[in-house]
Amino acid sequence: MRGVGRAVAAAVVAVVAVTGCEATTAGTGGDAGPEPQGKAGSALAAVDTLTVKGRAPKTGYSRERFGSAWADTDSNGCDTRDDILKRDLDGVRFTDGKCKVASGALRPDPYSGQTVTYARGRSQVDIDHLVALSDAWQKGAFQWEPGKRIAFANDPLNLVASGATPNRSKGDGDTATWLPPNKKYRCTYVAGQVAVKKKYGVWVTAAERDAMKKVLGACPDQKLPTGGNPTAAPPRFHAR
Repeated sequence: MRGVGRAVAAAVVAVVAVTGCEATTAGTGGDAGPEPQGKAGSALAAVDTLTVKGRAPKTGYSRERFGSAWADTDSNGCDTRDDILKRDLDGVRFTDGKCKVASGALRPDPYSGQTVTYARGRSQVDIDHLVALSDAWQKGAFQWEPGKRIAFANDPLNLVASGATPNRSKGDGDTATWLPPNKKYRCTYVAGQVAVKKKYGVWVTAAERDAMKKVLGACPDQKLPTGGNPTAAPPRFHAR
C-alpha cells in the first residue's frame, strides 16, 4: 500500500509540473471568492441598499419636467449653475457682485484629468448631473411630485463642473454604460451616483449595481457623500 501511495503522490507532482499550476486544497474549485464588503458609511456598503429594477420607458421625459434650468432653489440669490462654478473652479472672477462667474479654471477637470478653462459665453466647462435627469426619469422620477424633480435637478450633491467633451460623451449613461476617462476619479464619481440614488430613492438596474460594485470594490473604504439640498424645492418653483 505504501508503494501505491507513493505512486499517487508522484502522479500529482507530475500533473502540477506539466500544467504549471500550484496545488490547491479541496473546496477552492477556482471560485472567485466573496464579493468585497464595504464598511458602514462606505459607498460600497450603500450599493446594497438601492432598489434593483428594470429600466422604465423614457415616455413622457423632457427637461421641463425637472423645472427651469438652474433654479435658485437654495434662495441664496445666485442660480445653481453659478453656485457650482464657484464651488468647483479655481481663480474665479465675477461679472458683477459674487454671483455671475466670468472666468476660472478646472484644475483638473475631474472627468479628463486635464486643466480646462472656463470663460462665460464660450465655455468648455459643463455642469453635469452625476445621475442624469433622463436616467432618473426611467428609474423612478416619472412617479415623483414636481417639487422633488426640481430639487433633484438643482441639488449640489448631484452636480459637478466637468469638461464639456467628456461630459457630452456620457449622455444619460449610468455606471454600467459610462465612466469618466480619468480612472483616478472613478471611485469618487460612482460614490456620488450611489449617494444621489440613495438620497432620492432612484433605483438601479442589475447591470448598474454590478458595475458600481466592481468600481467600488477597488476602493471599499470610499466614503458615501452626504449633504446637498432638501429633496423638495420651495413651493414657488414649478415644473410640468
